[in-house]
Amino acid sequence: MNQSNHELGIIALESCKELGNAIDRYIKTTRNSTESYLIPINEIRFSNGEGKVKISESVRGKDIYILCDVGNYSCTYKMFGIENHKGPDEHFQDIKRTVAAIRGKASRITVIMPLLYESRQHRRKGRESLDCALALQELERLGVEGIITFDVHDPNIQNATPLLSFENIYPTYDIVKGIISNEPSLHLDKEKLLVISPDTGAMDRAIYYSSALGVDVGLFYKRRDHSTIVNGKNPIVQHEYMGRSVEGKDVLIVDDMIASGESVLDIARELKKRNAQNVFVAATFAFFTEGFEKFDKAHKEGLISRIYSTNLTYIPQRLKDSKWFKSVDLSELTARIINRLNYDKSIAKYMDATRIIHNLLNK
Repeated sequence: MNQSNHELGIIALESCKELGNAIDRYIKTTRNSTESYLIPINEIRFSNGEGKVKISESVRGKDIYILCDVGNYSCTYKMFGIENHKGPDEHFQDIKRTVAAIRGKASRITVIMPLLYESRQHRRKGRESLDCALALQELERLGVEGIITFDVHDPNIQNATPLLSFENIYPTYDIVKGIISNEPSLHLDKEKLLVISPDTGAMDRAIYYSSALGVDVGLFYKRRDHSTIVNGKNPIVQHEYMGRSVEGKDVLIVDDMIASGESVLDIARELKKRNAQNVFVAATFAFFTEGFEKFDKAHKEGLISRIYSTNLTYIPQRLKDSKWFKSVDLSELTARIINRLNYDKSIAKYMDATRIIHNLLNK
């Protein structure tokens, strides 16, 4: 076994406990170790809402990986007797508190935010904040050397911190493997399957999926009403389709995230109007910010066959139990990346999954 120059330490914040435990189990098995690499910490909240992070053991000289799911809304604390749910801002504050608690004693600090904090506020339109860039710069100033994230909303955000190591991992292989394992009737054939991008912004992702699977790609263009703002966005007036006929074909819609899901369901309706056979959806992050009921209904009506998403952000039990939802486990991939980085080895083979997807399809 290769030896690392620095002892590995994993700090899984409250928001990432389940993923952190799975990663630790995998690394222990890989290294044939009986001792956990998890460093115990305590995220403390005072009754007025202020907080602190306390690390329970030494981190001196260790190669530290801080895991945080900024999208985990299940974490709660009491403030003035009222139960509050942690939002992304509070999770990000806990990352900074953890770095501050380390106090420069670690040999290297890498922050793993599967869902990059404020990634939807990655560019400026008019007189508004540029939150994602500010957050990355703040972590760099605090002494963080690396950021690992997954399927970031816009990878160009890494230009905000050109000297910070920024790794953007795509879970394409694991999602494709999940779909193939669970959908025996799905034919990965140019005449029977089409990959669909739900908007122009997701086109690169759709092209990657279509190239890896060897099928054609189609695009929906969102016509928006720019005179109105609803829930921080211009509402969609119409979805216009560009691409080959979907009649009689299975369709895979790919995107980085599902928020309310309204857009995905609108596109599924449009595809069904055009006589598509089965509609599958693959998204790295699934929030379902407006609940699951409309998806239950859509599945019942035959609009969508299945939605695939990763366990990189919080999945409530109600969603895990839904017939139309399948969770794709990314703990092994994340563990492999941490393991290799700790040994100062390249992770280039995890940045482009085309070859291993082709190997999977050939099997």
